[in-house]
Amino acid sequence: MNLHGRDIKIFAANASKNFAKEMANYLGLPMGKSTVTSFADGETSISVLESARGSDVYVVQSTARPVNDNLMELLLMIDAFKRASAGRITAVIPYFGYARQDRKAKSRDPISAKLVADLITTAGADRVLTMDLHSPQIQGFFNIPLDHLLGVPSAAPYFEKKFSDRMDNVVVVSPDVGAIGRGRAFASKLNNVPIAVVDKRRPAANVSEVMNVIGNVEDKDIIIYDDIVDTAGSLCNAVDVVLSRGARSVTACITHAVLSDPAIERISFSKLEELVVFDTIELPEEKRIDKIKVISVAPVFAEAVARIYSDKPMASLFY
Repeated sequence: MNLHGRDIKIFAANASKNFAKEMANYLGLPMGKSTVTSFADGETSISVLESARGSDVYVVQSTARPVNDNLMELLLMIDAFKRASAGRITAVIPYFGYARQDRKAKSRDPISAKLVADLITTAGADRVLTMDLHSPQIQGFFNIPLDHLLGVPSAAPYFEKKFSDRMDNVVVVSPDVGAIGRGRAFASKLNNVPIAVVDKRRPAANVSEVMNVIGNVEDKDIIIYDDIVDTAGSLCNAVDVVLSRGARSVTACITHAVLSDPAIERISFSKLEELVVFDTIELPEEKRIDKIKVISVAPVFAEAVARIYSDKPMASLFY
């Protein structure tokens, strides 16, 4: 697919440069010229090195670690293009940080996801494009259009091939009750294989305690499906509990590979056979261990950009 002309431009901040380049290559476009650096005191400095007047601008930036720095880069780039008279600005956020803080879990908590949505809108974004929000209701936090891509269509073909000779033995496992919807959608895409749920309690942030497994996993090939792997505590606990219930093998598919310490060590020493993730967060070399398989969803985002640009429907990207 080729889109040419000055009307569409793709720019990247520091967190998603490779992702943005892959998108641009898919669309047959050059990358927009800009620099994102820091002053001596740590303030972010943005320089846009070409005209954006009247252009359909796409700013690509995941708000992964360091979350606040990457979020500020995104906001300042949006502001720069707003002040440069861009025709329309779309914030392309493969991984939307702060999505886990979507409600008041206890008294006097902020609703950080809503604040971030307001900041992006106030900065000047006209539209947002993202994938697998931790809480789908965050779409309603925005007063601008938001296109919410799903990871299931990108993940399913890999697992259909991987388990082609024994798909009737596969069970999709949701690592907690809140992820049942995602697990059910993934299981449906895999010829409606059965699902099971790990019932867990979380006494504190990044600490989980597995309680039980709801569903039959004995002698089954398990695929754990979720949206975020952070410290990998929940993931590794889920692996252990389904194996203790007699599972034959365990793989996992998780959209956003946050992989904070000590995730890599935990995954390396776990009995997880393979962890499949998307490139919504760019993994440094030290995290690219043999157990981790990365699937690129940049072409999916590029196709979404092409449809936004051409005012075409997005529905076929969800199936």
